[in-house]
Amino acid sequence: MFYYVFQYLEQNFDLFGAGLFQYISFRAVAAAMCSLIITMAFGKRLINKLRKLQIGEDIRDLGLDGQMQKKGTPTMGGLIIIAAIVIPTLLFAKPDNVYIILLLITTLWMGIVGFLDDFIKVFKKNKAGLKGKFKIVGQVALGLLVGLTLFYHPDVVIRIYGDVSSCPDGVRDLCYTEAKSLKTTIPFFKNNELDYASIFFFLGENAYVIGYVFVVIFIITAVSNGANITDGIDGLAAGTSAIIAITLAVLAYVSGNKIFADYLNIMYIPYSGEIVIFCAAFSGACIGFLWYNSFPAQVFMGDTGSLCIGGIIAVLALIIRKELLIPILCGIFLVENISVMLQVAYFKYQKKKRGLEYAQKNRLFKMAPLHHHYQKLGYHEAKIVARFWIVGIILAILTISTLKLR
Repeated sequence: MFYYVFQYLEQNFDLFGAGLFQYISFRAVAAAMCSLIITMAFGKRLINKLRKLQIGEDIRDLGLDGQMQKKGTPTMGGLIIIAAIVIPTLLFAKPDNVYIILLLITTLWMGIVGFLDDFIKVFKKNKAGLKGKFKIVGQVALGLLVGLTLFYHPDVVIRIYGDVSSCPDGVRDLCYTEAKSLKTTIPFFKNNELDYASIFFFLGENAYVIGYVFVVIFIITAVSNGANITDGIDGLAAGTSAIIAITLAVLAYVSGNKIFADYLNIMYIPYSGEIVIFCAAFSGACIGFLWYNSFPAQVFMGDTGSLCIGGIIAVLALIIRKELLIPILCGIFLVENISVMLQVAYFKYQKKKRGLEYAQKNRLFKMAPLHHHYQKLGYHEAKIVARFWIVGIILAILTISTLKLR
């Protein structure tokens, strides 16, 4: 919004400093600062309000050190994160940009799904929360919306350059087309573009959208569930997500800047530069939330925050066509997810082969997800979180290195 306001003021009144709002970098910094202010200034008020309404976490006794001390800690703190993302984005990004609209819808959509889950847990006293099938319906519906928008919207294009020898005066920037494409990026390979159309060729030219939308639904469901599972100890999901958000901001900036895209020989995605502002607000929201969520947590984000965060990360990666980097960038989410699946599969296998008693005494991990396994080994949760953050930073550096490491 401010972009158009200050553009008008500069053009009509020559207002000093108004031109700063033309720069994505300035608006991104402003969005991050605004997000931090919202979380830190209003977070305490929301926590007190949640306490007053007795919206506290009902903790199951899993035999973990210090676990029962957290009983009654306010949950639904994800509302802080959502507000700190949506408000700065509306203020500093271009609200008519298709990618910004899609990300705002994702934030609110997954926030509502998570809120319903938390509401049922807290007010209906149902520890199971929203039934799994309804969560899946919400994720699939969002996947359909995102997939169809990315496939059909006229502004969702990539720039394809022609042969330099055939360009006027040999200038590459004078010889390009902006075309619809299902291409994405394969990490660590030269000529690293994969066209989904070549994978789903058997569906026919008019049915590529079916295969593409299926991929989008799978990614959104997997990442949002991964973030949800990771949110198990103080500061883990918020800190990990902040690292991911900053990395995605870097990737979005170079993908939306034709100079950097040309230098790095990566796909240039017109109109995607605005995503940097959203990423800045997203990272600011996660970092600001850590002010209250770091050990010992004063508030939990709940499913309101974790499902929302996962959905945002998935859609961001899809927009900048870096979804194949998710296993690296979101490695923490992936490992947490896999640890649960392995635990369940191993238990069922041992139960079938050697009986229930043996399976209960000989689990693959002491407890799943993986962070609880380390708690059972005697590690303090603050140390577990710090080490997971370090691994997250290493994975983020590796992700960024794929821009040149091929």
